[in-house]
Amino acid sequence: MVLPCASMTSSEQHELPRVWSIVVGAGSGSRFGGLKQYEVVGKERVIDRSVATARLASEGVVVVVPPADAETEGGIAGGASRSASVRNGLDHVPADADIICVHDAARPFASAQLFADVIAAVRAGADAAIPAVPVTDTIKIVAADGSGRVESTPVRSTLVAVQTPQAFKASALRNAHAAGESGVDATDDAMLVERAGGVVVVVAGEQRNRKITTPEDLEWARREVEHDF
Repeated sequence: MVLPCASMTSSEQHELPRVWSIVVGAGSGSRFGGLKQYEVVGKERVIDRSVATARLASEGVVVVVPPADAETEGGIAGGASRSASVRNGLDHVPADADIICVHDAARPFASAQLFADVIAAVRAGADAAIPAVPVTDTIKIVAADGSGRVESTPVRSTLVAVQTPQAFKASALRNAHAAGESGVDATDDAMLVERAGGVVVVVAGEQRNRKITTPEDLEWARREVEHDF
């Protein structure tokens, strides 16, 4: 699905960068136990809420869904991994886009202001901008051998929990994914840009921008919508 957004005058188009968004909703929902992106929150599906907000910030939106749903949803078929799904979406973003936002469909409460904040940080010169919130728990680094042995304790003040939408210079995102086509994957796109040597900056995230991962998260989201009315 490639959704055009509100039209701008020719002078506005000349002054502003072309911003497109990719909303990634191609996961199988293995941890959730189903396709969480199609669950209803309030009067809308999770994915539809995320797409609606992305449209407010973008000239166009590419929606990536499970391959089996691409035709019925009018979307773009996802890949075998998150990174592969984003690359499929990138193929449908116009070549002359200046900034590309990538947003997880499972974060239906991200605000239009949050999109604006990450876009502004890229316009200011960063290769990528990501929203994040402080980590409140103490984090331990545990040995990868399964022994449960603690190897170190990072300083909590240097840690943040990262969210989406993430905004990128279009060239930085495309180059990072081109470098990863050999099979390198990442849990978020900023990681690929980091690996490629790009400058990634953090902006303040939103506590309400919670990712729906478990059925308990969905129950929370539905309560949040009830409080809005």
